[in-house]
Amino acid sequence: MAEIGKGVTAGKLASNVQKKINRAQEKVMQKLGKADETKDILFEEGVLNFHKQLTEGTKLQKDLRAYMAAVKAMHESSKRLQDCLVEMYEPEWYGKDEVDSIVEDTDVLWTDFHQKLVDHALISMDTYLGQFPDIRARIAKRDRKLVDYDSARHHFASLQKGKKKDEVKVAKPVSLLEKAAPGWAQGILSAHHVAQTNLSRSQAEEELGRAQKVFDEINVDLQEELPSLWNSRVGFYVNTFQSVAGLEEKFHREMGKLSLNLNDVLTKLEEQKAGKVLEKTEAKVKSDMGGTNNSLTPGGTTAPGIPKSPSKLKPGPPVPPPPKLTPSKDLKTENIINLFGETFVPDISVTSPSQFEAPAGGSLLDMDFDALKPASSPGAPAVPASPQAASWDPWEQTDAAEVSSNTPAVDSDAVPAESAEPQPAETNGSAEEVDMPPGFLYKVMVMHDYVANDSDELEMKAGDVVLVMTYDNPDEQDEGWLLGVKESDWLQTKELKIKGVFPENFTQRA
Repeated sequence: MAEIGKGVTAGKLASNVQKKINRAQEKVMQKLGKADETKDILFEEGVLNFHKQLTEGTKLQKDLRAYMAAVKAMHESSKRLQDCLVEMYEPEWYGKDEVDSIVEDTDVLWTDFHQKLVDHALISMDTYLGQFPDIRARIAKRDRKLVDYDSARHHFASLQKGKKKDEVKVAKPVSLLEKAAPGWAQGILSAHHVAQTNLSRSQAEEELGRAQKVFDEINVDLQEELPSLWNSRVGFYVNTFQSVAGLEEKFHREMGKLSLNLNDVLTKLEEQKAGKVLEKTEAKVKSDMGGTNNSLTPGGTTAPGIPKSPSKLKPGPPVPPPPKLTPSKDLKTENIINLFGETFVPDISVTSPSQFEAPAGGSLLDMDFDALKPASSPGAPAVPASPQAASWDPWEQTDAAEVSSNTPAVDSDAVPAESAEPQPAETNGSAEEVDMPPGFLYKVMVMHDYVANDSDELEMKAGDVVLVMTYDNPDEQDEGWLLGVKESDWLQTKELKIKGVFPENFTQRA
């Protein structure tokens, strides 16, 4: 027999073509309802589950590959970023070797994470999906064998039903032949027709048995494999996602340690640089202060500069500029005495100028100045001589003493300015008290200029008088801040729209 291709003969090719024709005819007859079709509900449900499982697995494989690609891209981005850090990190900076080691360990960690994802997730996924193509081909083959079985079954059934009709069709021409044929030939013709009919029926029966056997073999295997494959999906999904989750957890834990170490190194670098900058600043300040005279506060410390205006949160009032305490020719004797506190009280007896008349014919050198010397008290510091001593006026001293007696002494160490609470003003029913704004407490004198930075602050100039008021809500009051309105504005407009808050230490009780 001639061969058409490798392993394919003309007879086999004709047989395959005939099978395709028979299957097409059988499907047409089934769709037209002229032939019944073998149905298996459980198997059809298994096929539906198979296709659903294949679709889910294919999508999972696609998404897992996309995840792997993202990990690889993130690895490359991280490597470029950290390589940039290594290039910018100067050799003399703190922790240069540690930074290089951290960057190298980070790269190794990314590589290991990607490779383990391939080994434990991607390869397992490919193996799982590798079994689907074979099963799908066997399902398609079962469908073809089922059509062959139905076709053979219908052919055999048609021969069984047409047996009598065929015998009638054959008998009629035989009777005609019997009339024309001699007697000895009539028996031979009858036997030949019977043999032909029996041969066709026998061949159809054999074909039916052969088709049923092939179908049953493949059908039984699939009936066992499809449910088993469907149930295996749960374990596979669990293992896959557990592997991914475990690898991610380990990767992020190790990456977190490396990131923490890098943060510590950078923090120490920042502290080191900040310390060097501070040292340079202090050295520059000492150098700049080497030839300058610093103004001193009464306590002997260097007066701080005026800070910036407080923020909107007002954590504390700004510090006012220090007073100028350098003695001048206009500084009175009592003010010099007050610099030393209450421990120095000179015993000065005020006498009339006539007691110190110069002797006749004498000079000022002959005068006795012992009477003018104050009685020294134990522990009191000596008062330096001043140019005013020669021209001291007792009446001017008397006036200063009266002013000093009317001004209450304030002990700065007893109560801090920030903690002092405003006390309500005592009213005596005078006309001045009636014109004061609601909630008026007392007056203060502005000692230093203050520029408002917020809309709720009061801008003041040195010499302004401010009427201090109570807060509408005491909880809104910040420590060291007062609420008030300038007296000039109040007397002019009698409105509280221009009131505002201001730092207490920029003012003095009037």
